[in-house]
Amino acid sequence: MDLGEIIRETRQKAFFTQEEFAQKIGVALSTVNRWELDKACPNVKAMKEIKSFCKENEMDYKIIEEKWLTALRRKNNG
Repeated sequence: MDLGEIIRETRQKAFFTQEEFAQKIGVALSTVNRWELDKACPNVKAMKEIKSFCKENEMDYKIIEEKWLTALRRKNNG
């Protein structure tokens, strides 16, 4: 499972639409859409908000963080 799929699954488990999730995280709807399609990767600020979202909804954040770090490594290694 890729980062985008994990983000989508996390959002859906909390019964949030993309728009609601975007507002909660503080990003544009199009940003959440790009994350879920693996066309973009959340920045550090967004990851902190996603972590808070997971805590509020009693969800595990570790898998998201692991996938995010893997995506960053891939991006930096070209």
